[in-house]
Amino acid sequence: MRITLVGPGRAGSALAIAMQGAGHDIVAVAARNPEQAAFAAKRLDTSALAIGDLIPPTDLVLIAVRDRAIADVAGTLAAVVGDAGGVVHVSGATLIGALDPISNEGTPTGSFHPLQTLPDAEVGAQRLDGAWIAVTASPPLRETLHELAESIGGQPFDLADDQKATYHAAAAAAANFPLAALTVANDLFVAAGVPFDAAGPLVEAVVANAFEHGPASSLTGPVARGDTDTVAAQLAAVARSTPEWERAYRSFISATADVAGTAEQFEDMA
Repeated sequence: MRITLVGPGRAGSALAIAMQGAGHDIVAVAARNPEQAAFAAKRLDTSALAIGDLIPPTDLVLIAVRDRAIADVAGTLAAVVGDAGGVVHVSGATLIGALDPISNEGTPTGSFHPLQTLPDAEVGAQRLDGAWIAVTASPPLRETLHELAESIGGQPFDLADDQKATYHAAAAAAANFPLAALTVANDLFVAAGVPFDAAGPLVEAVVANAFEHGPASSLTGPVARGDTDTVAAQLAAVARSTPEWERAYRSFISATADVAGTAEQFEDMA
């Protein structure tokens, strides 16, 4: 496919590198910042454009700007996308209605969201191999996007436009809530004189269990057992060693008890 990238940040550049590696042709890179466009164009060995310049003949325009800028960029691109086969944004939260200025001109629109963390362009491109990719589009663009996802090693799935907020909340929970819990655990291990690395095999096993048996079914420990005496002792230890995390620890107990069905036993500890 001939692909034009609009917004060569981490996500856009990672996708472009992966697509180029799969044999697709990145025909141009557009950005508001000329230096950013030039840098990305050099990396991808292609042409640099300003947003608003005429888009060269292309099968797909990939908009990878910040969510709040998508509608504004779509308004600018509406007059310059020409006969592009489709225009998609890569947001997991933004409705495709943000691209209405383009679809109103007759160009198919949709979204293409990789469910993966992309810390930088090169590492992100590697992590796209095997990642699930949410596709929101009508045929025939839907089929085109599925094929594109598969070409970079992704696993495409359809996401209803009106379910994006729920989907994005789930993605944020999966990506960030465990890190908050691990930060608390890290500081408690340090306070106990134990290296955080010691938790590595445990965490790996817990994650494996969650995907093999389901997260709720994989719960273990005193909250799941309803062992209030042990949990009380834990809370006292947290209050002594890392008091800054006592409120968070109580919140984690409450959430875990809700999942385990033991909430009534821990009401006084929430």
